[in-house]
Amino acid sequence: MAARARRRTRRRKRSAARHLAVPLVMVLLFGGIAGGSYVALQRYGSPAHEGTCVATGLGTSHRYSTDRVSNAALISAVAVDRELPPRAASIALATAYQESQLQNIDYGDRDSLGLFQQRPSQGWGTAEQIQDPVYSTNAFYDALVRIPGYRSADINDVAQQVQRSGHPEAYRDHETEGRLYASALTGQSGPNLMCTLGAVGATVSPEQVRAELERQFPRALESGRLTSALASAAGAAPQPPEGAGATALVIDPGGDGALGWAVANWAVARAADDGVVQVSYQGRVWDRSVHSEEAGSWGTAEGGTAERVVVLVSGR
Repeated sequence: MAARARRRTRRRKRSAARHLAVPLVMVLLFGGIAGGSYVALQRYGSPAHEGTCVATGLGTSHRYSTDRVSNAALISAVAVDRELPPRAASIALATAYQESQLQNIDYGDRDSLGLFQQRPSQGWGTAEQIQDPVYSTNAFYDALVRIPGYRSADINDVAQQVQRSGHPEAYRDHETEGRLYASALTGQSGPNLMCTLGAVGATVSPEQVRAELERQFPRALESGRLTSALASAAGAAPQPPEGAGATALVIDPGGDGALGWAVANWAVARAADDGVVQVSYQGRVWDRSVHSEEAGSWGTAEGGTAERVVVLVSGR
């Protein structure tokens, strides 16, 4: 009896092991498939990163969606245009992310609006003015530059002096990414902004990109710090990619490398909105059509108009 009982116990254990083996094999199989898919997606341009941009530095990196990066580029462009220090852009970006997550929203606490959640009732301007990102960003900087020592003071504390928020320590949470994106978008860290984008959805002419440049860098263009012109893409760009138009927007920063990189990264940040397929400057090139593990990065290139920022848009 005891021997039969032991045999029955062994059979039950073998049966249980077989039942457990099937799900375990399935888990390993699907895990392997998923793992392989993950590697493949990472290698050939992950859809999870498509439509985003990343800036790197300070031992870390931060990734934003293209609509947020476009607004970050505008905020930084206004600082560059006003010849403010990169610190000003860091403060503004940390503030805008806390207030609106870098979105030009038409709602908020009480009558708060826009990128910085400014209130018409507190003298920031009319609702229509505040909803204009260029106006609201200039209004923020107008207040910022009146604060003594803002260039070296604590970012959170300076932001709070401008905003007078009910959450006085909240800006500190976004200081690191504010500094990263300010460094890239004011040209301090060279070709640092990298965007991974899909196919161009709508074609935008170089003239329209030039008009946006004029809207965001009006002082620099008026003073001659920046100049822009339309030229043949074949002569200006190092190697125009397939699908690029015949005309390039060529922007001359007058030998100011930081200004040139500010504009180059600005153009990449706006690539999703403006149908930009390539940006080149100083022997480096960002190419929208690259599909590899380096997708969206700045490569090296020879030829073209290296000391000018060359922006190519799709199909024009």
